[in-house]
Amino acid sequence: MKKLALCVALALAAGGAYAKDWATIRFGTDASYAPFESKATDGKLVGFDIDLGNEICRRLNAKCVWVEQDFDGMIPGLKAKKFDGALSALTITPQREQQIAFSTKLFNTPTRLVAKQGSPLQPTIASLQGKTVGVEQGSIQETYAKQNWAPKGVNVIAYQNQDQVYLDLQSGRLDAALQDEVQASLGFLKTPRGAGFAFAGQAIPTGAAAIGLRKEDADLKAKIDKTIAEMIEDGTYKKIESKYFDFDVYGG
Repeated sequence: MKKLALCVALALAAGGAYAKDWATIRFGTDASYAPFESKATDGKLVGFDIDLGNEICRRLNAKCVWVEQDFDGMIPGLKAKKFDGALSALTITPQREQQIAFSTKLFNTPTRLVAKQGSPLQPTIASLQGKTVGVEQGSIQETYAKQNWAPKGVNVIAYQNQDQVYLDLQSGRLDAALQDEVQASLGFLKTPRGAGFAFAGQAIPTGAAAIGLRKEDADLKAKIDKTIAEMIEDGTYKKIESKYFDFDVYGG
């Protein structure tokens, strides 16, 4: 009997098929994307995603540990087990679903172009030919712009984080920037650094954001999905949402 128990234990250990207690959950985030995730003046991580993650951990009786990660390294970092979940306005796409799993939806993520106020630019190939557009590395905006615009004569430049995109937009090195609509509105246009800039053209529908998870961590996904549903059902999601937005970011 002891020999059998030892064999079972060794088989489980070798296959990684053991239950994790998830007493600690590590979330990776790129703190350059206010109001979803950014740093306060005291260096503390703040934002909508941060509050959602902390509430998820609280309900799961887990300690939340936040790991800062440049956005383009978010999926590699998750797969390399630097953290257990990527909670950083990460949009669900078929390409990403080939590599990782996702929680249920957290919020919608429409995309918008930002340019100088009064600019005639539109998010079209005809309007942007010969122009330079900044995007964040690893973002769905980078994928969209490089697939649809770059082959047709639009100069698309990818930056390590969103703050660098805005710095070059302000300096005039970029004609426009392409990013999440909500982030651009609240994290740039409605701040002092966004003075003199505005949305250019209409939104580009680009999907919904969720927490990125490793495919093998199905137990963690089940726990998180259940917790998100409970937060929406009992009004906690709305309460957190109202701290940052005066509109519904969850949508239908």
